Amino acid sequence: MWRSMLFVPANVERFVDKAHTRGADAIILDLEDSIMPAEKADARARVADAAARVGRGGADVLVRINRPWRLAVADLAAVVSPAVSALILPKVPDAGHIRAIAEIVAELEAARGMRNGHTRFDALLETPDAIFRAREIACAHPRLVAMNTGSEDLATEMRMPPAADGLFHPSMRVALAARAAGLLPLGFIGTLADFSDLDGFRTMVRRARKLGFEGASCIHPAQVPILNEEFAPTADEVDDAGVVVPD
Repeated sequence: MWRSMLFVPANVERFVDKAHTRGADAIILDLEDSIMPAEKADARARVADAAARVGRGGADVLVRINRPWRLAVADLAAVVSPAVSALILPKVPDAGHIRAIAEIVAELEAARGMRNGHTRFDALLETPDAIFRAREIACAHPRLVAMNTGSEDLATEMRMPPAADGLFHPSMRVALAARAAGLLPLGFIGTLADFSDLDGFRTMVRRARKLGFEGASCIHPAQVPILNEEFAPTADEVDDAGVVVPD
């Protein structure tokens, strides 16, 4: 269960040091958008130490790798380890991309004495073509456990603002594909950018839960408790579950 997934740049010491205190279900060590090109190698080298530190509070540790293959392969070689529960795969174009990464990860797990299948995947769909391939992507590989829409990059591809009206259809298409394949539908319909408007963020998250989403990522610690509260079962839902499945 990943109600809240907090992004932390893998090379920013002050964020890494405090991440385990934030209360998130998962910490995402980022190697992609928050890392400048000249800093990629340094951030990659820091992941092993950072993963051990951010997971001290019991959160799952995820790593968002880069999309270009020359960077992605180097990222995979550096980050696949028992300390990393899952990889965030950005800009997934099709099912073949998932399977290719799965093959590399399987080789790395075997070489490092890890259980085959330890490393799970969360796919980010961020282009119009990927949205239309959502169903095949969702069924690409058993390692895939979650899927969501990369709102900002998709909006850029569409030459539109990352607003709810334009993102509703693609986000729901991805959520439906995830649910049909037995994956976690993650995310919300909107943008992460304005982290200062916590009331607006809560409204957006509350709507996402009503539409069937089960968790989301965030970029500021103040957003974590909102995600945990809004994606947690309500008292009525707990009572109803007790009736269906009695003690």
